[in-house]
Amino acid sequence: MSTTLSTKKITLATAAILVAVAGYFFISTSSADALTPLASVQSGDLVRGEATPAVYYIGADGQRYVFPNSNTYFTWYTDFDNVKFLSDADLGKLKIGGNVTYRPGVTMIKINTDPKTYAVSKDGTLRHVTSEDIAIGLYGTNWNKNVHDMPDSFFGNYTIGSAIVSTSEFVPANETATASTINSDKDLQAPATMSIGSNGYTPVDVTITPGRSIKFTNNDTINHTVTSDDLSWGTGTIQPGDSKIVSFDKAGTFPFFDSYNSQNTGAIYVQ
Repeated sequence: MSTTLSTKKITLATAAILVAVAGYFFISTSSADALTPLASVQSGDLVRGEATPAVYYIGADGQRYVFPNSNTYFTWYTDFDNVKFLSDADLGKLKIGGNVTYRPGVTMIKINTDPKTYAVSKDGTLRHVTSEDIAIGLYGTNWNKNVHDMPDSFFGNYTIGSAIVSTSEFVPANETATASTINSDKDLQAPATMSIGSNGYTPVDVTITPGRSIKFTNNDTINHTVTSDDLSWGTGTIQPGDSKIVSFDKAGTFPFFDSYNSQNTGAIYVQ
């Protein structure tokens, strides 16, 4: 007969090189590493800046995603060997897309203000493990050593899915295998592209699905912007050779103009 799943806790030791500060964690270095040009950064790279050594994941959408703490990071990676250093100026050009969530299937989590223990599924979907028998079936007799205490402030990065009432409903190894990368876990897609030149925008309109991004690149020799007609969103000034990325989460038509030349107009159709 199943027994009620107790909320046993475990404190995990973190590596000495990690320091948790204000929701970020950091790696320290004893000497300056060679900086990677922004143009060489690719989807899937791990990056940090010069002055503030927080680590970020570069998504397929061209945005950087924050690892909110060391526990999250180590469900995806075992070390920092592949972290690339960017100049602070180049890092600032990469828009923050959101927080990385735990890799599915690796561990269970709980928070202080919620007595439930959750398994993690795709894109931060939390599924209540409803009994200790099920926890044992999923993670073995030492399941309680595989529960991470997560700060309440991170809980908003997750969504609540259906409860697990049978071990057949959740196979940790399958969940982990399906989320081979953070890109696949979040279904991140490469942004659609639009060029800005002396003759305006090319193409003048783009159709995308909700949740996708547009990368606007200034291929002219003077400054340009992409500014919505109702002034509700915009890229700000894009200098020659630079790019800005804007995400569109909701369906609709989003017309825009160039603040430096109002005759240049275009539109984004999200459907």
